[in-house]
Amino acid sequence: MGTVIRYIRQFYFNSFNGVYFFLILLLLGLLIYLNYFHFLEIRLTRGNSYWRRFGGYYLLYFIPFAAAFFLQPLFFSDLHYFKNPWFWTILLLAPAFFSFRVNFDWQEILFARIWSGDALNFWSRCLNWIIRVVVVMLPVFIIWWLKDRQSQPFYGSKPLPDISPYWLMLLIMLPLVALAATQADFLSMYPRAKFLTGLDLPAKKWHYLLYELCYGFDFVSIEFFFRGFLILSLLKICGPHAIIPAACFYCSIHFGKPMGEAISSFWGGLVLGILSYNTGSIWGGLIVHLGVAWMMEIGGWLGLLLKR
Repeated sequence: MGTVIRYIRQFYFNSFNGVYFFLILLLLGLLIYLNYFHFLEIRLTRGNSYWRRFGGYYLLYFIPFAAAFFLQPLFFSDLHYFKNPWFWTILLLAPAFFSFRVNFDWQEILFARIWSGDALNFWSRCLNWIIRVVVVMLPVFIIWWLKDRQSQPFYGSKPLPDISPYWLMLLIMLPLVALAATQADFLSMYPRAKFLTGLDLPAKKWHYLLYELCYGFDFVSIEFFFRGFLILSLLKICGPHAIIPAACFYCSIHFGKPMGEAISSFWGGLVLGILSYNTGSIWGGLIVHLGVAWMMEIGGWLGLLLKR
């Protein structure tokens, strides 16, 4: 754990500006307020048009991501990346990649030909996660192949020599998840697998296990995208200045979740981004992310049991 604290201290003393960070918190606070009290995400993305939904999500992701970069010249003098074409490529394309992932539903027609009823409900949820991992990772792989394959392994795939600090981080998160599991907005969304209780499926325990595994697989792409791609593709271009914009982007993808989860996602994304920047690896972040996700599932089931 001392290594983790050292990385955070290095970021604070070498790359942190208090006024800039305060403006970032104001920006995210405004977006969170607009989302949870004035339905920002719904207003941006509602409609039957694919391109309307795609454009709405693109703006939802691009605005905090880009604004965090565009504020930096006011507070930092060591910025040269605005002249780098790869910076602009990643800035403009990364929100598009993730918006495409969120809106990708072309496989639904095929699913409807294979399954129907409750089976369709189950398999479409499970397989959509797997397909969307491929959808978002393929363009990321292309950028790595064109830009970074000679200088680093695929973004974040570098092995970690020691994973023990990440198990300790999970242990620290346990009481926070337990507290969250007592909240009504948390239990309205978690456990994600509770929809299975209303389905008529044989061997339902097997379905629960498969659903949770597919749900966890989705976090693999999240970590490779946010702590791998967004941090490590910009490592030599922006240095540690990529960490806060990536955390802002990460916060914005949680606007459909309970407000407390959206707020905490920024801080979690910030810490995991610092770790990825210093280790060149996403595996520790993946341990934490998957562990928290499955703890939230367990906490959700326990919370529902206690309400009965």
